[in-house]
Amino acid sequence: MAKVISTLFISADGVAEIDPDWHFPYFDENMGRAVGEDYETADVLLIGRETYDSFAGAWPDREAAGGDDAPFAKQLGDVRKVVVSRQPLEFSWRNSELIKGDLLDAVTSLKADAGIRGILIPGSISVVQQLLAAGLVDELRLLVHPVAARKGRKLFDDGDAPYHLRMTATEAFPTGVIRVIYSPTPAPTKVGYDEVRDQVPGGK
Repeated sequence: MAKVISTLFISADGVAEIDPDWHFPYFDENMGRAVGEDYETADVLLIGRETYDSFAGAWPDREAAGGDDAPFAKQLGDVRKVVVSRQPLEFSWRNSELIKGDLLDAVTSLKADAGIRGILIPGSISVVQQLLAAGLVDELRLLVHPVAARKGRKLFDDGDAPYHLRMTATEAFPTGVIRVIYSPTPAPTKVGYDEVRDQVPGGK
């Protein structure tokens, strides 16, 4: 089965809606390397309409300009891009297609496709939220910035049950950004205070 990986820039208070004012001051070679590693995991990008419009409005021009970021822009152009939208789209960026049918059914089919190694979701908060709720996300790769944004859309929406996560990797950058990779995991055994009070400072 192909892995579904969500990669997000996020603030310390959980905001995943990027504001350039708090994001770009922390972007360095370490973050660039981490982003490159995330994109190397996948041969399909799964993106929402807003993310597609943002990417398509910038990366083709950057590729054509031939600057330092042109190789990455070409990589984005070459990869297969599956776009989640309720409205028909006319695509100007190569290798782009509209998702077919229901999101959950389509992602389940992509995961089962033997020709697909990995599916990366950059940004696209609403897509990630739907797939998390359905148990279809295999990894959350978060670049946590040392800032409390205090406004903007958060990754984790309100719900009836918590998402339990297993940390599989962490890395701290000199900028204060922490890269953390989580995988969803079953809830731990229920424990109350009586079971842990001997761990309290001074407890016996």
